[in-house]
Amino acid sequence: MTEQQSTSHEGRQPLVARPHERARPRQEPEEESAMAATAAGGPGPGVPGPGLSGPGVPGPGGTPPPARSEGDRLRFVGAATRRIARGIDLDEIVLGLCRATVPTFSDAILVYLRDPLPVGDERPAVPFMLRLRRTDRLRLSSEGPAGEELDAVVGEGSPAQQLCEVLSGGALAEVLRGVRPVFGDAASARVALPELLGADCGLPDGRRAILAPLRGRRRVIGAAVFLRRPERAAFEANDLLVAAQLATHTALGIDKAVLYGREAYIADELQRTMLPDSLPRPTGVKLASRYLPAAETARVGGDWYDAIPLPGSRVALVVGDVMGHSMTSAAIMGQFRTTAQTLAGLDLPPQEVLHHLDEQAQRLGTDRMATCMYAVYDPVSHRITIANAGHPPPILLHLGGRAEVLRVPPGAPIGVGGVDFEAVELDAPAGATLLLYTDGLVESRLRDVWTGIEQLRERLAATAQLTGPDHPPPLEALCDDVLDMLGPGDRDDDIALLAARFDGIAPSDVAYWFLEPEEQAPGRARRLARRALERWGLEELSDSVELLVSEVVTNAVRYAERPVTLRLLRTDVLRCEVGDDSPQLPRQRRARDTDEGGRGLFLVNRLARKWGATRLSSGKVVWFELALPGAGKESER
Repeated sequence: MTEQQSTSHEGRQPLVARPHERARPRQEPEEESAMAATAAGGPGPGVPGPGLSGPGVPGPGGTPPPARSEGDRLRFVGAATRRIARGIDLDEIVLGLCRATVPTFSDAILVYLRDPLPVGDERPAVPFMLRLRRTDRLRLSSEGPAGEELDAVVGEGSPAQQLCEVLSGGALAEVLRGVRPVFGDAASARVALPELLGADCGLPDGRRAILAPLRGRRRVIGAAVFLRRPERAAFEANDLLVAAQLATHTALGIDKAVLYGREAYIADELQRTMLPDSLPRPTGVKLASRYLPAAETARVGGDWYDAIPLPGSRVALVVGDVMGHSMTSAAIMGQFRTTAQTLAGLDLPPQEVLHHLDEQAQRLGTDRMATCMYAVYDPVSHRITIANAGHPPPILLHLGGRAEVLRVPPGAPIGVGGVDFEAVELDAPAGATLLLYTDGLVESRLRDVWTGIEQLRERLAATAQLTGPDHPPPLEALCDDVLDMLGPGDRDDDIALLAARFDGIAPSDVAYWFLEPEEQAPGRARRLARRALERWGLEELSDSVELLVSEVVTNAVRYAERPVTLRLLRTDVLRCEVGDDSPQLPRQRRARDTDEGGRGLFLVNRLARKWGATRLSSGKVVWFELALPGAGKESER
């Protein structure tokens, strides 16, 4: 193997600890041939190294080598710029510049970028600082004077400074302001290069260095320094044009990458802030969720999930997917989620919620479309009501390990307009797990949606077999196991996942009565509540419960025209719910000393662990909760 064939190429990034540099990626055939054409007659002892120019330098036998044609130069520039343009983020673009130019155009390169890099119209930071982002050089198999010359500038432990302040009015500032590349032996560069690289950094003599400013769309964002070894042909005037082309494409690519990165960051943060920070802990059901953004090629989407407590200890489970991948999709997702929460607060049936979401989409625009699954779980009746708007069907994992794809009406996506939505009511047995998800989990370029659904069903069934027929798998572990089924090509879309474990409330833990709206109702409510507490062994709470029930029922009877409902639920807390047909919500106020009433809610607020009031389509429900005796701090959270 000759010295020409035994060259190696290494790069390093001084500021960020990285593993050993990867092997240079294989070039595209067209790029490879262009690079090879310009690199023909590579470096050897006493022979001019690869480059785009080299006339006047004697070759073997004392005959001058042929000058590089303009076609070779154009092919190299085209191949190099395509390689730079392939980069998506900043590091890939800078690496593309280094790998495209070393060793074909230069034997070493240093790339400095502004620190911090300004974004768009953002005013750049003061003072003007340049930070060494990356270096790359050609390393010879047998190090000699040529290798030492490169090591003096870009080798390990080289004196090239990593941070440089560009002084206003200085030589470096003038070169950067001029935008055009300059030779290292130019009068301006002889002062500017030591300012950039450091006074102790030795540079090759003559025209073996080019300082090229990197100018983006609005301002200079950095500089690149191209270096050649002493035994290689010096740079020529045409090489300045090549350096200018490389610098321009690199700077524009960096500008684009920074803007793209900022937009993707903002969109991702926008979406994440619109997703729940934490899930509620409703009675009779356990919840777990996951969200995964799309791969780099798609980034942010419009997937969301939500769990909304409803009156009567019910909970609404929502998963939706706004079509598209952009900040607009994330913003529309936030609007849909807020609308769904508002509609859920009105306690509308699931099909009505989807109908109003469809109307909202029509108001936002004709292209605002989404799919959505809306389900309401009632832990007392052990039933779930589901309405669908073009979303993949949910999967119910039964306690015995059987995974079932639920048959729900498919429905049209939200935003189509002019369609009706249907709801179906199904059993929700205790111990079963409902899985709601977006299509990013089951659909990709490698598989269609129904194949993915079947794979998900099989995965759930296999996971349930690990814990046995009498014990459902833990929710968090189940979610992680579901996501593990994703392959490397399955991240074209973001993924929202919501899992609900149905525990339910046993009939023996529920007491329910109807009370006529009359003066005797509060006294009857106190007696019924006392008997229920005695049956549950909660006599310690009798005084507090009787007082609070009396106050809430008295307020309900005052405005109700139909029978008032009273319900007690014993779970990890004691919950009392009083419903009537009056839509007016009670408000706590400070009663004056001369007032005869107005202190009921003040007592509820002082004695209850929690309390609230929810307006229904047919009235309202006022509820409060008390901690069970001996429940400890866990029940107080």
